[in-house]
Amino acid sequence: MSKTQTTIRVEEKSYIQAKEILSKIGLNYSQAISVFNNMIVLNKGLPFELKLPNQDTIQAFEELKNRKGKTFKNVDELFADLDS
Repeated sequence: MSKTQTTIRVEEKSYIQAKEILSKIGLNYSQAISVFNNMIVLNKGLPFELKLPNQDTIQAFEELKNRKGKTFKNVDELFADLDS
């Protein structure tokens, strides 16, 4: 299969971070882009869902940011709260 060369522009900081992560899983940046392209073709679109967060999600993010969410002493306490 023939290959095409292309140029993309990405933020330098995230590019460096991505390269480090990809290296740990045995891929270089070019290979990862090829995987991404193949997933777009297989999915006939992006291989993940894009959507705006709903109000519950926004509220949860705010609670996390402000450290106002529930806390639990252990996992049993967490599950008891989930079951109630």
